[in-house]
Amino acid sequence: MKLFSCLMALLLSLLQAVPGLGLPRDTLRCLEYHGYCFHLKSCPQPFAAFGTCYQRRRTCCVDTTSNFHICQDEGGHCVPPEIRCVQEQEGLCARRGWKCCTEV
Repeated sequence: MKLFSCLMALLLSLLQAVPGLGLPRDTLRCLEYHGYCFHLKSCPQPFAAFGTCYQRRRTCCVDTTSNFHICQDEGGHCVPPEIRCVQEQEGLCARRGWKCCTEV
């Protein structure tokens, strides 16, 4: 998890260094507060809405308990509901109804 955070920080700094490739300002603000950008209009529990991301097309949600993890952070993949998982795992996906799978 710590390695992932370091890699994300490095990627964000590289994106900011190249003109025109930086993330939108609202997205950077969300990530600075360890938020996640969801496609949903409202945040799932126990997340709290914290503004918008990607030029107001997504909702920035901040974890209020630190008990939940994003699917990809836990090594899973978000898949649509019509795809069957060999093994499903806990983890949040940005799209409503999608599930987190370790194996598809």
